[in-house]
Amino acid sequence: MPPVFAHGRLRLYLLKLLDEAPRHGYEIIRLLEERFQGLYAPSAGTVYPRLAKLEAEGLVSHATEGGRKVYSITDAGRAELDARRGELAELELEIQGSVAALAADIREDVRGAAGELRREMRREMRETAASADPFAAFAAAKEEWKEQARRAKEDSRRARQEAQQARRQARRVQEDARDEVLRIKERVQEQVREHTRRGDWPTGLVEGVNALARELGSLAGGRPAAAPSAPSAPEWGSVDDSGSADPGRDLDRLLDRFRDEIRDAARDHGVTAEQLAECRGYLAEAAGRVGAVLRG
Repeated sequence: MPPVFAHGRLRLYLLKLLDEAPRHGYEIIRLLEERFQGLYAPSAGTVYPRLAKLEAEGLVSHATEGGRKVYSITDAGRAELDARRGELAELELEIQGSVAALAADIREDVRGAAGELRREMRREMRETAASADPFAAFAAAKEEWKEQARRAKEDSRRARQEAQQARRQARRVQEDARDEVLRIKERVQEQVREHTRRGDWPTGLVEGVNALARELGSLAGGRPAAAPSAPSAPEWGSVDDSGSADPGRDLDRLLDRFRDEIRDAARDHGVTAEQLAECRGYLAEAAGRVGAVLRG
Protein backbone atom coordinates (compact mmCIF):
# COMPACT_ATOMS: atom_id res chain seq x y z
CA MET A 1 0.00 0.00 0.00
CA PRO A 2 1.34 3.54 -0.69
CA PRO A 3 2.39 5.78 2.24
CA VAL A 4 -0.43 7.25 4.33
CA PHE A 5 0.88 10.79 3.72
CA ALA A 6 2.43 11.72 0.38
CA HIS A 7 5.45 14.03 0.30
CA GLY A 8 4.73 17.29 2.13
CA ARG A 9 1.18 16.31 3.13
CA LEU A 10 1.97 15.54 6.82
CA ARG A 11 3.34 19.09 7.13
CA LEU A 12 0.00 20.46 5.89
CA TYR A 13 -2.00 18.27 8.24
CA LEU A 14 0.12 19.34 11.23
CA LEU A 15 -0.79 22.97 10.44
CA LYS A 16 -4.48 21.95 10.34
CA LEU A 17 -4.28 20.28 13.78
CA LEU A 18 -2.51 23.29 15.29
CA ASP A 19 -5.05 25.64 13.70
CA GLU A 20 -7.75 23.77 15.67
CA ALA A 21 -5.94 24.33 19.02
CA PRO A 22 -2.42 24.53 20.50
CA ARG A 23 -1.09 21.02 21.14
CA HIS A 24 2.02 19.21 22.35
CA GLY A 25 3.72 16.57 20.25
CA TYR A 26 2.29 13.42 21.78
CA GLU A 27 -1.20 14.92 21.66
CA ILE A 28 -0.73 15.35 17.90
CA ILE A 29 0.39 11.72 17.60
CA ARG A 30 -2.68 10.61 19.57
CA LEU A 31 -5.04 12.68 17.39
CA LEU A 32 -3.58 11.20 14.21
CA GLU A 33 -4.03 7.71 15.63
CA GLU A 34 -7.67 8.49 16.50
CA ARG A 35 -8.42 9.84 13.01
CA PHE A 36 -7.07 6.62 11.54
CA GLN A 37 -9.19 4.56 14.02
CA GLY A 38 -6.03 3.15 15.55
CA LEU A 39 -4.84 1.70 12.25
CA TYR A 40 -1.90 4.13 11.94
CA ALA A 41 0.09 6.32 14.32
CA PRO A 42 3.24 8.25 13.33
CA SER A 43 6.31 7.92 15.52
CA ALA A 44 7.80 10.74 17.56
CA GLY A 45 10.75 10.64 15.16
CA THR A 46 8.32 11.49 12.36
CA VAL A 47 6.34 14.29 14.04
CA TYR A 48 8.89 16.24 16.11
CA PRO A 49 11.39 16.96 13.30
CA ARG A 50 8.56 18.34 11.16
CA LEU A 51 7.35 20.54 14.02
CA ALA A 52 10.88 21.86 14.44
CA LYS A 53 11.11 22.64 10.71
CA LEU A 54 7.73 24.43 10.76
CA GLU A 55 8.96 26.49 13.70
CA ALA A 56 12.20 27.34 11.86
CA GLU A 57 10.09 28.58 8.95
CA GLY A 58 8.03 30.80 11.26
CA LEU A 59 4.80 28.87 10.67
CA VAL A 60 4.47 27.62 14.26
CA SER A 61 5.83 28.66 17.65
CA HIS A 62 6.04 26.93 21.01
CA ALA A 63 5.72 27.69 24.70
CA THR A 64 6.85 25.44 27.56
CA GLU A 65 4.06 24.29 29.84
CA GLY A 66 4.64 21.69 32.56
CA GLY A 67 8.01 20.79 31.08
CA ARG A 68 6.57 20.09 27.62
CA LYS A 69 6.56 22.15 24.45
CA VAL A 70 3.10 23.25 23.39
CA TYR A 71 3.01 24.27 19.71
CA SER A 72 0.74 26.96 18.25
CA ILE A 73 0.19 28.08 14.68
CA THR A 74 1.40 31.60 13.76
CA ASP A 75 -0.24 34.13 11.45
CA ALA A 76 2.14 33.02 8.71
CA GLY A 77 1.07 29.43 9.28
CA ARG A 78 -2.60 30.37 9.00
CA ALA A 79 -1.87 32.27 5.80
CA GLU A 80 -0.26 29.17 4.25
CA LEU A 81 -3.14 27.00 5.48
CA ASP A 82 -5.71 29.37 3.97
CA ALA A 83 -3.83 29.41 0.67
CA ARG A 84 -3.93 25.59 0.56
CA ARG A 85 -7.55 24.96 1.62
CA GLY A 86 -8.28 23.17 -1.62
CA GLU A 87 -5.26 20.89 -1.20
CA LEU A 88 -6.34 20.25 2.41
CA ALA A 89 -9.78 19.08 1.27
CA GLU A 90 -8.09 16.69 -1.17
CA LEU A 91 -5.83 15.47 1.66
CA GLU A 92 -8.87 14.67 3.84
CA LEU A 93 -10.23 12.49 1.03
CA GLU A 94 -6.86 10.77 0.70
CA ILE A 95 -6.83 10.05 4.45
CA GLN A 96 -10.23 8.40 4.22
CA GLY A 97 -8.95 6.32 1.33
CA SER A 98 -5.91 5.31 3.39
CA VAL A 99 -8.13 4.27 6.30
CA ALA A 100 -10.28 2.18 3.97
CA ALA A 101 -7.16 0.58 2.46
CA LEU A 102 -5.73 -0.23 5.90
CA ALA A 103 -9.06 -1.79 6.92
CA ALA A 104 -9.01 -3.86 3.73
CA ASP A 105 -5.50 -5.07 4.60
CA ILE A 106 -6.76 -6.15 8.02
CA ARG A 107 -9.61 -8.11 6.45
CA GLU A 108 -7.14 -9.83 4.13
CA ASP A 109 -4.90 -10.70 7.08
CA VAL A 110 -7.90 -12.14 8.94
CA ARG A 111 -8.83 -14.30 5.96
CA GLY A 112 -5.23 -15.51 5.66
CA ALA A 113 -5.04 -16.28 9.38
CA ALA A 114 -8.28 -18.26 9.22
CA GLY A 115 -6.96 -20.33 6.32
CA GLU A 116 -3.69 -21.01 8.13
CA LEU A 117 -5.67 -21.99 11.22
CA ARG A 118 -7.69 -24.55 9.29
CA ARG A 119 -4.53 -26.08 7.85
CA GLU A 120 -2.93 -26.22 11.29
CA MET A 121 -5.99 -27.91 12.81
CA ARG A 122 -6.07 -30.55 10.08
CA ARG A 123 -2.39 -31.28 10.72
CA GLU A 124 -2.96 -31.61 14.47
CA MET A 125 -5.90 -33.88 13.90
CA ARG A 126 -3.78 -36.19 11.75
CA GLU A 127 -0.99 -36.23 14.33
CA THR A 128 -3.35 -37.13 17.17
CA ALA A 129 -5.23 -39.79 15.22
CA ALA A 130 -2.88 -42.51 16.54
CA SER A 131 -3.00 -41.36 20.21
CA ALA A 132 -4.39 -43.49 23.06
CA ASP A 133 -7.62 -41.50 23.15
CA PRO A 134 -8.25 -40.22 19.59
CA PHE A 135 -11.81 -39.08 20.37
CA ALA A 136 -10.71 -36.84 23.26
CA ALA A 137 -7.92 -35.38 21.13
CA PHE A 138 -10.34 -34.69 18.29
CA ALA A 139 -12.82 -33.00 20.66
CA ALA A 140 -10.08 -30.78 22.11
CA ALA A 141 -8.83 -29.84 18.65
CA LYS A 142 -12.39 -29.08 17.53
CA GLU A 143 -12.99 -26.77 20.50
CA GLU A 144 -9.74 -24.95 19.85
CA TRP A 145 -10.67 -24.53 16.20
CA LYS A 146 -14.05 -23.08 17.19
CA GLU A 147 -12.39 -20.58 19.50
CA GLN A 148 -9.93 -19.52 16.81
CA ALA A 149 -12.75 -19.21 14.28
CA ARG A 150 -14.75 -17.06 16.72
CA ARG A 151 -11.80 -14.70 17.16
CA ALA A 152 -11.25 -14.51 13.40
CA LYS A 153 -14.95 -13.71 12.89
CA GLU A 154 -14.76 -10.97 15.53
CA ASP A 155 -11.71 -9.45 13.85
CA SER A 156 -13.52 -9.51 10.52
CA ARG A 157 -16.59 -7.82 12.03
CA ARG A 158 -14.39 -5.10 13.56
CA ALA A 159 -12.68 -4.51 10.22
CA ARG A 160 -16.06 -4.10 8.50
CA GLN A 161 -17.13 -1.56 11.12
CA GLU A 162 -13.91 0.41 10.61
CA ALA A 163 -14.43 0.41 6.86
CA GLN A 164 -18.01 1.68 7.32
CA GLN A 165 -16.76 4.44 9.60
CA ALA A 166 -14.17 5.40 6.99
CA ARG A 167 -16.90 5.70 4.35
CA ARG A 168 -18.98 7.92 6.65
CA GLN A 169 -15.98 10.18 7.23
CA ALA A 170 -15.37 10.34 3.49
CA ARG A 171 -18.94 11.54 2.98
CA ARG A 172 -18.41 14.23 5.62
CA VAL A 173 -15.26 15.38 3.83
CA GLN A 174 -17.19 15.61 0.55
CA GLU A 175 -19.84 17.74 2.27
CA ASP A 176 -17.09 19.99 3.65
CA ALA A 177 -15.69 20.33 0.13
CA ARG A 178 -19.11 21.41 -1.18
CA ASP A 179 -19.32 24.02 1.59
CA GLU A 180 -15.86 25.27 0.62
CA VAL A 181 -17.03 25.71 -2.98
CA LEU A 182 -19.94 27.85 -1.76
CA ARG A 183 -17.57 29.98 0.32
CA ILE A 184 -15.28 30.43 -2.68
CA LYS A 185 -18.22 31.56 -4.79
CA GLU A 186 -19.28 34.11 -2.16
CA ARG A 187 -15.74 35.54 -1.93
CA VAL A 188 -15.51 35.93 -5.71
CA GLN A 189 -18.93 37.57 -5.90
CA GLU A 190 -17.93 40.05 -3.21
CA GLN A 191 -14.76 40.87 -5.15
CA VAL A 192 -16.79 41.62 -8.27
CA ARG A 193 -19.31 43.71 -6.31
CA GLU A 194 -16.47 45.74 -4.75
CA HIS A 195 -15.07 46.65 -8.17
CA THR A 196 -18.57 47.48 -9.38
CA ARG A 197 -19.16 49.84 -6.46
CA ARG A 198 -16.00 51.69 -7.46
CA GLY A 199 -17.32 51.98 -11.01
CA ASP A 200 -14.63 49.66 -12.42
CA TRP A 201 -16.87 46.74 -13.40
CA PRO A 202 -14.75 45.49 -16.36
CA THR A 203 -11.78 44.80 -14.06
CA GLY A 204 -14.08 43.26 -11.48
CA LEU A 205 -15.58 40.98 -14.11
CA VAL A 206 -12.22 39.74 -15.44
CA GLU A 207 -10.63 39.35 -12.02
CA GLY A 208 -13.75 37.61 -10.70
CA VAL A 209 -13.64 34.97 -13.46
CA ASN A 210 -9.87 34.50 -12.95
CA ALA A 211 -10.29 34.15 -9.18
CA LEU A 212 -13.13 31.66 -9.58
CA ALA A 213 -11.02 29.49 -11.90
CA ARG A 214 -8.02 29.62 -9.55
CA GLU A 215 -10.04 28.76 -6.44
CA LEU A 216 -11.92 25.89 -8.05
CA GLY A 217 -8.74 24.58 -9.65
CA SER A 218 -7.01 24.57 -6.26
CA LEU A 219 -9.94 22.75 -4.67
CA ALA A 220 -9.80 20.09 -7.40
CA GLY A 221 -6.17 19.28 -6.66
CA GLY A 222 -3.87 22.21 -7.22
CA ARG A 223 -4.34 22.64 -10.99
CA PRO A 224 -6.48 25.46 -12.36
CA ALA A 225 -9.38 23.69 -13.96
CA ALA A 226 -10.14 26.41 -16.43
CA ALA A 227 -7.83 29.33 -15.76
CA PRO A 228 -7.32 31.83 -18.58
CA SER A 229 -3.84 31.92 -20.04
CA ALA A 230 -3.50 35.72 -19.80
CA PRO A 231 -1.41 36.70 -16.75
CA SER A 232 -3.40 39.88 -16.11
CA ALA A 233 -6.51 41.77 -17.20
CA PRO A 234 -6.35 43.85 -20.41
CA GLU A 235 -5.25 47.42 -19.91
CA TRP A 236 -8.60 48.80 -21.09
CA GLY A 237 -10.28 47.00 -18.19
CA SER A 238 -8.76 49.33 -15.58
CA VAL A 239 -8.44 52.62 -17.54
CA ASP A 240 -11.49 54.83 -18.12
CA ASP A 241 -10.79 56.40 -21.50
CA SER A 242 -14.39 56.56 -22.76
CA GLY A 243 -14.46 60.31 -23.20
CA SER A 244 -18.22 60.22 -23.63
CA ALA A 245 -21.19 61.26 -21.57
CA ASP A 246 -23.21 58.36 -22.97
CA PRO A 247 -22.60 55.21 -20.80
CA GLY A 248 -24.56 53.04 -23.21
CA ARG A 249 -22.30 54.00 -26.10
CA ASP A 250 -19.23 53.51 -23.89
CA LEU A 251 -20.44 50.01 -23.03
CA ASP A 252 -20.79 49.19 -26.75
CA ARG A 253 -17.19 50.29 -27.28
CA LEU A 254 -15.99 48.11 -24.40
CA LEU A 255 -17.82 45.13 -25.83
CA ASP A 256 -16.16 45.76 -29.21
CA ARG A 257 -12.73 45.80 -27.58
CA PHE A 258 -13.61 42.67 -25.62
CA ARG A 259 -14.61 40.88 -28.84
CA ASP A 260 -11.55 42.15 -30.77
CA GLU A 261 -9.15 40.94 -28.09
CA ILE A 262 -10.63 37.44 -28.12
CA ARG A 263 -10.65 37.28 -31.92
CA ASP A 264 -7.00 38.40 -32.04
CA ALA A 265 -6.00 35.67 -29.57
CA ALA A 266 -7.92 33.04 -31.55
CA ARG A 267 -6.38 34.18 -34.84
CA ASP A 268 -2.83 34.23 -33.44
CA HIS A 269 -2.93 30.95 -31.50
CA GLY A 270 -5.78 28.90 -32.97
CA VAL A 271 -8.68 27.25 -31.13
CA THR A 272 -9.07 23.61 -30.14
CA ALA A 273 -12.32 21.86 -29.32
CA GLU A 274 -11.35 21.73 -25.65
CA GLN A 275 -10.53 25.44 -25.58
CA LEU A 276 -13.85 26.22 -27.27
CA ALA A 277 -15.70 24.34 -24.54
CA GLU A 278 -13.85 26.25 -21.83
CA CYS A 279 -14.39 29.59 -23.57
CA ARG A 280 -18.11 28.91 -23.87
CA GLY A 281 -18.30 28.56 -20.09
CA TYR A 282 -16.34 31.81 -19.54
CA LEU A 283 -18.49 33.75 -21.98
CA ALA A 284 -21.70 32.47 -20.41
CA GLU A 285 -20.39 33.41 -16.97
CA ALA A 286 -19.36 36.87 -18.17
CA ALA A 287 -22.72 37.45 -19.86
CA GLY A 288 -24.58 36.44 -16.71
CA ARG A 289 -22.53 38.74 -14.49
CA VAL A 290 -22.72 41.73 -16.84
CA GLY A 291 -26.46 41.20 -17.24
CA ALA A 292 -26.89 41.06 -13.47
CA VAL A 293 -24.97 44.35 -13.08
CA LEU A 294 -27.05 46.08 -15.76
CA ARG A 295 -30.28 44.82 -14.25
CA GLY A 296 -29.27 46.37 -10.96
